Amino acid sequence: EVQLQASGGGLVQAGGSLRLTCTASTLPHDDYTIAWIRQAPGEGRVGVACINCGEQGTYYRDSVKGRFTITKDNAKATVYLQMNSLKPEDTAVYYCNVNPGDIWGQGTQVTVSS
Repeated sequence: EVQLQASGGGLVQAGGSLRLTCTASTLPHDDYTIAWIRQAPGEGRVGVACINCGEQGTYYRDSVKGRFTITKDNAKATVYLQMNSLKPEDTAVYYCNVNPGDIWGQGTQVTVSS
């Protein structure tokens, strides 16, 4: 059974950077789709970025294009989300999700102060 561990959140000023990490206990093959999804206070969960997905292999939400980068280290079964030029509207709990299986990690809080 795949289990996910997300980390890297924190408090940062606007314009700053954070790198989120999602480590899987195991990934039987390299084709799993791994996504970062966030939930802001009072809002629903929305997809931020994914890898091994879409026609080009990655997907980014319009609001994070050019600022966030998702990468994957197959040997470590780990996915990273590098977040640069953070904005207060990026404040949310960030979750990683793996498919197939719809497996979720615990969230990591990202807070961006203005």
